[in-house]
Amino acid sequence: MREKSKDILIVVAHSDDETLGLGGTIKKHVQKGDNVYAIYMTDGVTARKGNQSQQVILRKNAAIMASKILGFKWETSYRFDDNKMDSYPLLDIIKKIELAKFKINPDIVYTHSVADLNIDHRRVCEAVLVAFRPQPDEKCREIRLFEVVSATDYGHENVTGKFVPNLYIDISGTWEKKEEALTCYNPEMRKYPHSRSIEAIKNLARYRGNQVGLNLCEAFQVIRKIEI
Repeated sequence: MREKSKDILIVVAHSDDETLGLGGTIKKHVQKGDNVYAIYMTDGVTARKGNQSQQVILRKNAAIMASKILGFKWETSYRFDDNKMDSYPLLDIIKKIELAKFKINPDIVYTHSVADLNIDHRRVCEAVLVAFRPQPDEKCREIRLFEVVSATDYGHENVTGKFVPNLYIDISGTWEKKEEALTCYNPEMRKYPHSRSIEAIKNLARYRGNQVGLNLCEAFQVIRKIEI
């Protein structure tokens, strides 16, 4: 008997986080027939120098291309200031996430690890946990945190806590699509041995896979799972 399709919501601080952190898993959900939606909270570039208007357009186009490759839908996006999400009241962020929650009513939610060095990632994680706090008749049964290269690995457990994966998803069959989607974000990628290079990202997938006897995996920290 075929498993019933699930509604999946991914909440990220910046477009590209979804592909970096769980591009292979997204494609796997889509191949299983799940409905995958995502939202991003900042444009990801306005904290940088240069022509910001042009960078915003390029980043938005890259996000659209990546979503088509992986098969998910961008539900919406917001314009919180990049790398300044700690300057906003947490309630403002929560309310935006709740708009997507009530529209999509997801079974599974993916978001950042609070162990990330990036303040936007940590703030989004906090807001997601509040938006999806346990309630009677809540459809969401599982919250999964993911790691992002050059963010999770740049944190330190004495300062930001620690990402401790307890779920490993085999992406051996979807790695090629993840890599293709990563090339859409080429301006965000770096040369090896930077951790945000294609080769380093694949090395991480190898490492996570090898931890559980597989070739390539993405790792997650399940912080809530409810079975009825």
